[in-house]
Amino acid sequence: MNTTIARPLQTEAVTRARAVEQLVTGLPTSDGAGVKLTRVLTQQFQRRLDPFLMLDAFGTDNPDDYIGGFPDHPHRGFETVTYMIAGQMRHRDSFGHEGLLRNGGVQWMTAGSGIVHSELPEQADGRMEGFQLWLNLRSRDKMRAPWYRDIQSAEIPEFTTPDGVAARVIAGRSHGVGGAMEREVTEPLYLDLQLPAGATFAHALQAKFNAFVYVYRGAVDIAGTRVPAQRMAILKNAADSDGVVLRAVEQARVLLIAGLPLNEPIAQHGPFVMNTRDELIAAVQDYQAGKFSAAAPGA
Repeated sequence: MNTTIARPLQTEAVTRARAVEQLVTGLPTSDGAGVKLTRVLTQQFQRRLDPFLMLDAFGTDNPDDYIGGFPDHPHRGFETVTYMIAGQMRHRDSFGHEGLLRNGGVQWMTAGSGIVHSELPEQADGRMEGFQLWLNLRSRDKMRAPWYRDIQSAEIPEFTTPDGVAARVIAGRSHGVGGAMEREVTEPLYLDLQLPAGATFAHALQAKFNAFVYVYRGAVDIAGTRVPAQRMAILKNAADSDGVVLRAVEQARVLLIAGLPLNEPIAQHGPFVMNTRDELIAAVQDYQAGKFSAAAPGA
């Protein structure tokens, strides 16, 4: 299956581009069995960038930094979107789902009422690079049935603008092209953009959407602010703005992510994200009681 589109189906008109509110440097950390990564969107920005809860970036040529992977661990109350730029990682979970995440592919998992999964490298050397985004669920959907989908690289729609920008539409719609995933309620937009030096990319965004840009190669200019590699630019929510315009200062690769806020309370304890402390306590108790699997009573 090939979803490459030579040219976008339409243009995105932007007359009042958003400015940058804040530049953020990610925090180096480790997770799982010692996997080294950078936490770009941390807990302190969850309210500001609602419905997004976390963005982790990982990228290394050293197997010691990733070989332990992420052994079995639980989640409840949100979705994980894992995008692999390079490398291979095997997913298995307590509901019988299994898939191999490979170069350019995406794994979209709804933790919902509770799931236990593992993500383990299927390579002993070479480069491992990618991202994991956490997308919140509204309160009425937090206890929905867990769900999982493997999206191979060839299934992700791609187009190239007249300015030479290559876009991959992981979620949402861009320039008339529908993404590999579309979600109601939060309506997430998730684009991976490759911009030649000097190229410009415009995208319409309603003012009520929260949005950010993460530059992982090169540098871009957003409304006069230079955004270098390994920086997240939080975009202002000005009432009169209608989109964002990126200009590549040099050849660049960028994630553009946006979504409608849920405007609900956020209560997080590690891998559980609910609305109240009592719901978190229930999540921990249910996990300890072995209820996060298809074989559990009532699952």
